[in-house]
Amino acid sequence: MNELPTVLEAARCIADGSLTSEALVRACLDRIGEREPQVQAWQHLDMDAALNMARHLDRCGSGPLKGIPIGVKDIIDTADMPTGYGSPLYETFRPPRDAACVALARHAGALILGKTVTTEFAYFQPGKTRNPHNPDRTPGGSSSGSAAAVASAMVPLAFGTQTAGSIIRPASFCACVGYKPTFGFIDRTGVRPFADSLDTVGVFATTVQDAAFLTSVIAGRPNLRITNEEFRPRIGLTRTYAWEDAEPATALALDEAAARLRAAGLEIREVELPERWRGLLEAQKTIMAFEAARSHVPEMLTASDHLSAKLRELLDAGALIAPEDYDAAKALLAEARAGCSDVLDELDVLLTPSAPGEAPEGLGATGDPVFNRIWTALGVPCISIPGLTGPTGMPVGVQVVGRWGDDRRALAAAAAIGQVPLSA
Repeated sequence: MNELPTVLEAARCIADGSLTSEALVRACLDRIGEREPQVQAWQHLDMDAALNMARHLDRCGSGPLKGIPIGVKDIIDTADMPTGYGSPLYETFRPPRDAACVALARHAGALILGKTVTTEFAYFQPGKTRNPHNPDRTPGGSSSGSAAAVASAMVPLAFGTQTAGSIIRPASFCACVGYKPTFGFIDRTGVRPFADSLDTVGVFATTVQDAAFLTSVIAGRPNLRITNEEFRPRIGLTRTYAWEDAEPATALALDEAAARLRAAGLEIREVELPERWRGLLEAQKTIMAFEAARSHVPEMLTASDHLSAKLRELLDAGALIAPEDYDAAKALLAEARAGCSDVLDELDVLLTPSAPGEAPEGLGATGDPVFNRIWTALGVPCISIPGLTGPTGMPVGVQVVGRWGDDRRALAAAAAIGQVPLSA
């Protein structure tokens, strides 16, 4: 097996007996042997245990995900593997039970291959992972290991989380599909909290169809599955109020992508976001800092010297935010959510950048989530699809944004957009 099949292909072949989970897992482990020394996407990996589980699933496994290997971001609890939250405080921690998303995946027959690297408590302090396209550049964060592992073909699927831009941005930097569902679609029980109003579990995959398939199973929403039906989405191109942060090459690439989509016969029109939405970026920051300061009180009170300076700075700032400022940010967010349908009037999705540009050089930071914060705050479905390149040839994704709860339409639109070559 020279390359991994898509998840849908693998599931069909395992079901009809033409492929075994053991063969698929061996292909993943062979790829890990080739790429992991450079990429360093994995925090915990037990190859013998993975092969033993694959053999067990081949003998008596069942379910729609039977034998499919999945990587799990290391802020998501796993009972049979350590969960370190990217922090030295928890490097030997072993949770008593699986997170809900992990338990649901296992119940559907999936194989948890290992734990992928996360930034510290899913904030900005980088882990060891490097960009699979250039080891001197960041893979993004906080779901750095999951994005890099999928983009490197080490595993066909991986769980991630997003509180600001932790799925969409690394998917863009690493060139894979990143899907942040509508807030709450995937249960967060057993996922280390950062900011309760924002934390969202999502997935990385090589195709939109695979991301939709995994989510349909663990979220109990079979209508999310994408088939090959013809769908010509109506697209609104929005540059958002953060457009000044877009690198010039990104602006040109997005315009080129829009032109190619129009040439393919898709309807695209420019969309201006409501003036009131100018405050959403700061509102998201306020909510995240205020809630993070409270979710990390145990560590701050007992072991603050073991936290990074970046995290302590956020937590200190969050503790100083006045409750009325937090409440005002939440009120603005509620107002904006109520107006989302008006923004998408007569459109299926919005198209906007996934990130300001290519993955930045260096490994000391994970990039800027400026093009992700407001959509995370709104809780709407977002999908980053690869297809563009920056001035140095590094990957750049585009972000498809849908209506709250209408993930099926957003995924179908992303799949249709992904079929059009977006750059020369």
